[in-house]
Amino acid sequence: QVQLVESGGGLVQAGGSLRLSCAASGVISSIDVMAWYRQAPGKQRELVASITSGGTTNYADSVKGRFTISRDNAKNTVYLQMSSLKPEDTAVYYCNCRRQITYYWGQGTQVTVSS
Repeated sequence: QVQLVESGGGLVQAGGSLRLSCAASGVISSIDVMAWYRQAPGKQRELVASITSGGTTNYADSVKGRFTISRDNAKNTVYLQMSSLKPEDTAVYYCNCRRQITYYWGQGTQVTVSS
């Protein structure tokens, strides 16, 4: 089993920045992809960004150029640096990882961007 714990959410004004962190613990060997998803009220959960163990990244079009995903394999932690935040970025952000054929989720952290 893998446990994921997110931190760093909060309330920020439009144009501001936040950094989310997600620490993995438990059986963490062979974790390949780590990712951030988000879910706004009334909307489906969507992929924000992902990063492989080798450092290959992928971003949703809506966050390209504003968000940066990074990963510290030694600390088993993935980060999401969010800049130029917009009210439409308001959502619960979830950390996700894949280990072998199983996906794991964190409990989520709220990000609220005020206009």
